[in-house]
Amino acid sequence: MARQLTKLGYLDVKKTLFMLCDLQDKFRPGMKMFDPVIKNTSKLLQAGKILDVPLIVTEHYPEKLGRIVKDLDISHAKGVFPKTLFSMMIPDVQRRIEELYGREGPETVVLFGLESHICLEQTAMDLLSQGYTVHVAADCSVSRTQEDRKLALERLQQYGCFVTTSENIIFKLMRDKQHPAFDKVRHLVRDPSVDTELAKL
Repeated sequence: MARQLTKLGYLDVKKTLFMLCDLQDKFRPGMKMFDPVIKNTSKLLQAGKILDVPLIVTEHYPEKLGRIVKDLDISHAKGVFPKTLFSMMIPDVQRRIEELYGREGPETVVLFGLESHICLEQTAMDLLSQGYTVHVAADCSVSRTQEDRKLALERLQQYGCFVTTSENIIFKLMRDKQHPAFDKVRHLVRDPSVDTELAKL
């Protein structure tokens, strides 16, 4: 029954993993919508920290491309892993997921970062092939061009991902105004998310 609910898009805090992909400073100048995406990602990460959703972070070739932007608080991450593979699902990440959740892993992964049509897409493909339900936070995901971003989000939906927004994810995780963390989280969502021009894609 639980697996059926995840296929409908439900999110369970205890069975959800956040995966942040490669939002590094060196990419900032070349990425359309980078700064708005960073603001939305910050909100999603803060909510995840309050709700105690585990976070795994990757950095692509950090010795040349730098670290995750300082605008983002990833202090609560369960691991920050360097990679050269485009997918985040490198052996070190897979081992960490098993340590956190056991062999069955989480039911759902919330995926966000860059680039939508490369690293995010290939990570999603690997996650789906392993049986995970995948939610892609579209307003926290970026590509160099809006065309690549648009087509990647369309393909991700075709593959079976839930292509959604940061606020949708946050409220699905809480589910109820009576959630004990609601008063803390509501301050994060008081102002609307920053527009990343998804409606124009």
